[in-house]
Amino acid sequence: MSLQFGLMLFSVRNALEKDNVGTFEKIAEIGYKHLQLTRVTATKDGLTHVAGTLSADEINKLVQRLGMKLVNIHARLDAHTDWDRLIAFSQELGSTGILLPMGYFTDKQSTLDFAKTLNGYGEICRKHGIDFYYHNHFQEFKVIDEQNKTIMDVLLENTDKELVKFELDTYWALRGGVDPVEWLFKLGDRCDMTHQKDLPAAAHPVNWYDYFGKEANITLHEMLQTQKSDQFTETGEGIMDIRSLFAAMRQTGVKYVFVEQDMTDKEEIESIQVSYNNMVRLLNT
Repeated sequence: MSLQFGLMLFSVRNALEKDNVGTFEKIAEIGYKHLQLTRVTATKDGLTHVAGTLSADEINKLVQRLGMKLVNIHARLDAHTDWDRLIAFSQELGSTGILLPMGYFTDKQSTLDFAKTLNGYGEICRKHGIDFYYHNHFQEFKVIDEQNKTIMDVLLENTDKELVKFELDTYWALRGGVDPVEWLFKLGDRCDMTHQKDLPAAAHPVNWYDYFGKEANITLHEMLQTQKSDQFTETGEGIMDIRSLFAAMRQTGVKYVFVEQDMTDKEEIESIQVSYNNMVRLLNT
């Protein structure tokens, strides 16, 4: 199966804030064709996103002019979400999916409750012909019960496969102490999109639970401690076995792999250029 790659716009969030149109033009010049929009928040008071003041119509015209496509959106979802506004925005963009980027968990019951919430979000999206996804970080790979199941296992088992898909972030899976290749096969056809970045050789420990403790409940406070540029590097510049990951993605039916650079010491446009060059090389060798 053909594996396409693109860019998660979180990677250039600061550049977009300074010059949204110019940043889209630079992304196109590098060669990216497929995009994910992020930081989308829709409430009764309005809608915001990472591309600043651009409307859905303006984004559409811009990406079409530049020969790119907006594939889907990452959105903040909670009790305050204005779903009518969010769905309308997604449809106007031509987005085929809405993704929830993160969750926090305290125990198995909170995980089961979260799974029920995900099913509810998925039902709303399905009514409008939109796919719904959950995107992992490392906290989903904490062992949560006496059967040695992780939070991610519980989410997978307790969400409806017709309503909830998963976007596997391979880097964060590795930082959760698991093999992302194994998880690609475990998720199977419920995962047709992934995120890719890379792990520097000097980043220790690899498993964040070796740092926080295996029983730690990860909250925003702990997550912020992981957001340091020395913990990330551009795709193909680190120690992850990306060729094996791409081979597994092809076998399991992944359609898109998106570069997502959470943090970098480089200027953002330089960073995504490095990842682009490496992605082209790795996907063709």
